[in-house]
Amino acid sequence: MLIAGEASGDLLAGELVTALKQTSSSARGAEFFGAGGPRMAAAGVDLAFDLTRHAVIGITDVLKNYFKFKRLFDQLLAKAIERRPDVVIGVDFGGFNLRFGQAVKAWVRQHPEAGWNPKIVQYVSPQVWASRPGRAKKLEADYDLLLSIFPFEKVWYSQRAPTLRVAFVGHPMLDRVPQPPRGPRPAGGPLVVLLPGSRRSELQRHLPVMLAAWTRIQAAVPDCRATMVLPNEPLVVLARALGSPASVTIQLGDLPATLAQAEVAIASTGTVTMECAFYGVPTVTLYKTSWLTYEIGRRIVTVKSLTMPNLLAGEEVMPEFIQHHAIGYNIAEATVKLLRSEPRREKVKKRLVQIISTLGKPGASQRAAEAVLKLFA
Repeated sequence: MLIAGEASGDLLAGELVTALKQTSSSARGAEFFGAGGPRMAAAGVDLAFDLTRHAVIGITDVLKNYFKFKRLFDQLLAKAIERRPDVVIGVDFGGFNLRFGQAVKAWVRQHPEAGWNPKIVQYVSPQVWASRPGRAKKLEADYDLLLSIFPFEKVWYSQRAPTLRVAFVGHPMLDRVPQPPRGPRPAGGPLVVLLPGSRRSELQRHLPVMLAAWTRIQAAVPDCRATMVLPNEPLVVLARALGSPASVTIQLGDLPATLAQAEVAIASTGTVTMECAFYGVPTVTLYKTSWLTYEIGRRIVTVKSLTMPNLLAGEEVMPEFIQHHAIGYNIAEATVKLLRSEPRREKVKKRLVQIISTLGKPGASQRAAEAVLKLFA
């Protein structure tokens, strides 16, 4: 059983299922079921429903959708109890999946007569190292394996949850585009890539800031161009409805090719910043959320940055602006500094190469599959 609640997790789960089938003859004949999205379905997973359609972010959005998620959660738990899989794999989507793994284990302990005790696996560590580190103990109590994609996590867990089995498998991004293509610089001025996020709420909060910044950037560097890359058609429609000007090209997908031509990116904090780092694109990051989510977050988050390349570097490689600091003037100022200084950009690019070199080698899905299968050796 696999559960993924976001587009990135759906892709990762689909890759894992494919790797499992390629690695083991027994896995080729196995049944795969759960909840996820089109990538999982294409890999042969029998989906109860498309969970990726319900992705939300932040405390406020979670509370608004509590009863919906409770219904989906209960439906999946009933499905797990009915079909009794040998292994339950949560893929990212930590808030939901950690509770699900714990609920499965709680049911097993309450019903020893059932003779069902599946292995519980989490692929991609929840950010317990960023907030509420006590959750590591809950993982230790209920989980048989944690598949990590960042190198520092194994040491972190060994100090706080020493009996939890953690396998660093590397970052799956390295398999998708092994060599970042860097073609000749396109005709025209420098390209600025706008990446406001992959969720509706992110677009609504981030796009007005980015467009305000773009107005200032265009005034300061008249020959520069802007392309906004969005992952699906509904977000493209929303971006146009929010007043994106004709000077910003809106593009559906194909982010790698655009990053390969970009001079600078402006991105929401999150997984896309790792793609920017992978392509060596100097990036300015931002994040805005609801007042309640921010007030809760600033009291429990212990890391100094929400931008993963900064965390991996131990310093601010990508200028970051959070909440009330995420305004057009600040974003524009940081972006213009990068556009006007080639030495500054080159320094950032060299640091990004060093960061990506810490992520291991290609083959993350294969190593993840092997680690799962070892649970049954």
